[in-house]
Amino acid sequence: METRSAKRKKMAQIVANDAKVTTDRISDLPDAVLHQILFLLPIKCVAQMSILSKRWRHLWCTFPDLDFRTLDTVQISSKYLKFLEFEKPRQPLDSSRMDFITQVFSIRDKHSDIRVLCFRARLSFSRLNGLIRRAIRHNVRELDIDASTVCTDDYFNFPRCVIGSESLRVLKLRSGFRLPPSSVMRHGFQSLKTLSLSFVILNNQPSLTDLFSESSFPHLQTLHLDACFGLKYLRVGCRALVDLNLEKCNELEGLDVSCEKLERMRLVKCFVACSEKSWVKINAPMLEHLCWQNNAVTDMAMFEPWNLLHEVTLDFFILTRDNSQSKLQSAVELLSGLSRVHSLSLERQTIEILSNNHLLFQPFYDLKHLELQTGFNKSNVPGLTCLFKSSPTLNTLILKIIHEYKIERKEWNRDLWDMTITEGEQYWESQIRTLESFLQHLKVVKIHGFLDYENEVALAKFLLKHGKSLEEMVLHTGHCNARDTLRRQKIRSQMVGFSWASSNAKVAFQ
Repeated sequence: METRSAKRKKMAQIVANDAKVTTDRISDLPDAVLHQILFLLPIKCVAQMSILSKRWRHLWCTFPDLDFRTLDTVQISSKYLKFLEFEKPRQPLDSSRMDFITQVFSIRDKHSDIRVLCFRARLSFSRLNGLIRRAIRHNVRELDIDASTVCTDDYFNFPRCVIGSESLRVLKLRSGFRLPPSSVMRHGFQSLKTLSLSFVILNNQPSLTDLFSESSFPHLQTLHLDACFGLKYLRVGCRALVDLNLEKCNELEGLDVSCEKLERMRLVKCFVACSEKSWVKINAPMLEHLCWQNNAVTDMAMFEPWNLLHEVTLDFFILTRDNSQSKLQSAVELLSGLSRVHSLSLERQTIEILSNNHLLFQPFYDLKHLELQTGFNKSNVPGLTCLFKSSPTLNTLILKIIHEYKIERKEWNRDLWDMTITEGEQYWESQIRTLESFLQHLKVVKIHGFLDYENEVALAKFLLKHGKSLEEMVLHTGHCNARDTLRRQKIRSQMVGFSWASSNAKVAFQ
């Protein structure tokens, strides 16, 4: 039988062991795991923890993810900076962010690689160039630099050491950079997978027809070009490219994309609206997602059929003074290239072009989901009809009405026993034969911004009356005052009294 003294000793030993385990549990974790945990903290907090022990000092000196963007919300004091030098001779420091970044590199382990380097700091080009060179020597894998706050009005020449880096996988540059000639760049970046260039200067080489070729950037999967000044001609043919994003390249006149593995493409605010020689050619057989937003229609367009297209957002415009036959034909080519799409979203300007011009394009045989944004006035109805005719197997229709209060619209104001037919109803009834397949397949209708105007009620009534497979109609009316509430209740009761082609249909007001 154990004595009381032996039990106390045994209990004390258990407590001591537990305390030891608790104390060493975090410190015993591998460096890679601790680095991953520290990555979730602001870099200042990681640096502060380096004074806890030699182990934590080592973790800080080898910390691979240097994201200095968090310094924008953190004040760095000279009292704190002295901890970064450890046993090195002290030098006078101020509290600027740049001094902090310099100190981080000065105490860094020479044999430790940098996984991520991100910073936005106000510094000179010489300092910026020095930091980039240091990062390259530490085999940086991801480099994200915003030079929008560089202390000069001049441009920064792209550092050549970045081009030849074998470790770099992700490169993101923003503002003030001037690219070297294509002949220099296309022989580098052999390991790069992501390239993002924003607000870079291309005035010295407006044509990038030979930069993103099949032989250059052999592993590039993501390419993002945003507001590249001076870019007029671009050819993209990287064989591994999966994601292409062009944004605000409004000086662009010619675009040639030929990528066999491209899955996602986004073009926003591109092409010169008044150009007479603009053109676009796209060959991407694996394309699944396309966002074509607020782009001017080009004079010539060549689109190979995209058989795997799943989701498309489309919005293009033509200036009134530039409404030429060639631009209308380009719009037809673009729409015909979408014939196999499954989900399509069209913006207002596109519907207006369809309404004002009798464009003939291939039907959307596989289209199941259609979302439209329109002012829904009398002039836009032909465009809606054209799209309904071209969607013979559509299941879901979402209509988002944009109300223009400058345009006078007629309210629906009829009694239940009033059997007269409005002009809008007459129009839709005249389209029954051409919309027969559309009406047979339509199951869900959602109308946002439904304010009970005559043309809106006429369309809802028509779809209820002839939609043989209709299961659900949701009319989003929004908020209204007491007078409008009474009027809408009256209209709702009338709509319930309309004849319905589908016995399974349900109407909801939200």
